[in-house]
Amino acid sequence: MSLDAQHELDATGLLCPEPVMMLHNKVRDMNPGEVLAVRATDPSTERDIPKFCQFLGHSLVDQQRDGELFLYWIKKKEG
Repeated sequence: MSLDAQHELDATGLLCPEPVMMLHNKVRDMNPGEVLAVRATDPSTERDIPKFCQFLGHSLVDQQRDGELFLYWIKKKEG
C-alpha cells in the first residue's frame, strides 16, 4: 500500500456486507484523522466503501484496483 496508514484491514475473501461491517467496527476504534488501509476482493466494495465514507463523513483519500484486489485509504473524520 502506497499511502501512510496507521491501521490496516484485510477483508479479502469476504463478501458484502462483511467488508463494510468490519470497516465500520475498525473506524470506530480509530482516532480522528488517522488513516485506514483496506484490502478487499469483493467488487461491491467499489460502491459500498465510497458510500460508507460519504454517509459517515470520512474521507476516501484514495482507491486503487490491482487485478482482483481493491485497495482503499480512508481518513477518519476529525472530531
